[in-house]
Amino acid sequence: MNTLIAIIGLGVLCLLFEIFNLRKAIVPITILGLLGVLGLTISEFNSTESYYNNMIVVSKFSSTFSSLFIVLTIFLVALGHNFYENHQSKISDYIAIKIFLLAGSVAMVSFGNLAMFFLGIEVLSIALYILAASDRMNLKSNEAGMKYFLMGSFASGIILFGICLIYGAMGSFDVTEISELSQSAELPVWFPIGIVLVTIGMLFKVAAVPFHFWAPDVYEGSPALTTALMSTLAKVVAMAALYKLLSVMNADISESFKIVVVVISMASMTVGNIMALRQTNVKRMLAFSGVSHAGFMLMTLLSLSTSAGSLLYYASAYSLSGIAAFSVILYVCKNRDNEDIVNFHGLGKTNPLLAAILTAALLSMAGIPIFAGFFAKLVLFNQTIQAGYLALVIVAVVNSIISVGYYFKLILAMYTKESNEERKGTPVIIYAVAVIAIMLNIALGLFPSFVLDLLA
Repeated sequence: MNTLIAIIGLGVLCLLFEIFNLRKAIVPITILGLLGVLGLTISEFNSTESYYNNMIVVSKFSSTFSSLFIVLTIFLVALGHNFYENHQSKISDYIAIKIFLLAGSVAMVSFGNLAMFFLGIEVLSIALYILAASDRMNLKSNEAGMKYFLMGSFASGIILFGICLIYGAMGSFDVTEISELSQSAELPVWFPIGIVLVTIGMLFKVAAVPFHFWAPDVYEGSPALTTALMSTLAKVVAMAALYKLLSVMNADISESFKIVVVVISMASMTVGNIMALRQTNVKRMLAFSGVSHAGFMLMTLLSLSTSAGSLLYYASAYSLSGIAAFSVILYVCKNRDNEDIVNFHGLGKTNPLLAAILTAALLSMAGIPIFAGFFAKLVLFNQTIQAGYLALVIVAVVNSIISVGYYFKLILAMYTKESNEERKGTPVIIYAVAVIAIMLNIALGLFPSFVLDLLA
């Protein structure tokens, strides 16, 4: 609860800085504030408390995932200093929206009541709608914002309808009461229907097949920094919220539901990777890559009682490599009309460090040792085999091999093609964020137990 209050206070403070003409101090003070909030969150790791009649529940699960969200937000805020310097709107607006988005993210993993769960979703979603359309002079950005708003509104409506059915069946929004009532022998038919509708809405937020059609267009049209946020923070928030919702409300998922999860997971991995092979735009490629990674993360739903640690580890590995990759994309594609692979030609010669970082990030996503992405998949596969889903693991391994094809297409473009343009100097903050993110990724690969033991 203290974390949530501190984040909201920091967002209000960002807006006040603009009033007092302290624009240059917004980014550094926000980062310092977020580091303070991170320390506050870490101090709550071993505490379990509820606030406001169980509306907010602070637990080890909420604290660990909130810490990951805060770290990702620090990186995204740091990258915003250079990205927004030429935008017409004030930087305080963008930073404040990101901070309020973080508040919604924390609420989505700290809820003890379905009303708070939905409130967190809406705070997150509305912030993303605004950021997707934030480049007002760009027609693609306007289109992306409108598409995301329309599709997201339908998804939110489906989630709300599901929550209403759950309330109608159980007579309560409190997840603890719902969990206790769900153990009874006879459940109203509205309850499983409500669970299915909420799950469908959340699968849209995760961009899993067949609810992924918005992702490529929205990723491509949105400003690159917003795409980075959607690809990393927003995706892992939605996945963590779905995991918590299913685990606290109905720990024993039926076999028929698990079969549906297996099918969606297989379809997400396969469709995402096959479509990514055909892309020439890096943001569209990473959009389909994100669909594939959503399929991998859905595997954790097959063993809800034991896979919280593996979900945290996979989400950390994926999001850190995503931050590192988008740091390089922001530099390469700044002041360009597109993010095509041709823009990356010769990067290995003109900027070897950034090319090496992007290569490492892509190798981590592909699941190559020594990066965290490899060990995250290894842990996930081992857990899924123990749960009795060997066929799913075989499909996942095949898809990991397929993904190497499109990741290496970008890597080869950097090292085997010649650049026709001179590249300008690289801002220090790009180097700092990219290096720190990929070093954290490698550290997690070398010491996986550091994260896995947090939710053991």
